[in-house]
Amino acid sequence: VQLQASGGGLVQAGGSLRLSCAASGRTFSTYLMGWFRRAPGKEREFVAAISRSGGSTVYADSVKGRFTISRDNAKNTVYLQMNSLKPEDAAVYYCGADQSLRVSNYESDYDYWGQGTLVTVSS
Repeated sequence: VQLQASGGGLVQAGGSLRLSCAASGRTFSTYLMGWFRRAPGKEREFVAAISRSGGSTVYADSVKGRFTISRDNAKNTVYLQMNSLKPEDAAVYYCGADQSLRVSNYESDYDYWGQGTLVTVSS
């Protein structure tokens, strides 16, 4: 599967952005999907993940209550709605596809990655 992330940009602190990750192919619904991010000088970290049906989600503590992951299997797309953005949310955001059995927050479980989309948050 090929992944194409989009939706990043510059936003003021407290604002919102919605990221999208479009997948190619007919097997999108067979993948668990996740979002990770890498801030300058830091390791890539887990943000959120969603099950194949969308019925189960997992979030990093740092984004709980502010970010929402969702998916539309008919459109082969996973989304990340980001609200109440903080300067520390600034990073390159990556979507990943995972063929594991369970929703995972481990980067090593993900088999495919998009190219990343940059989110900048001004204070």
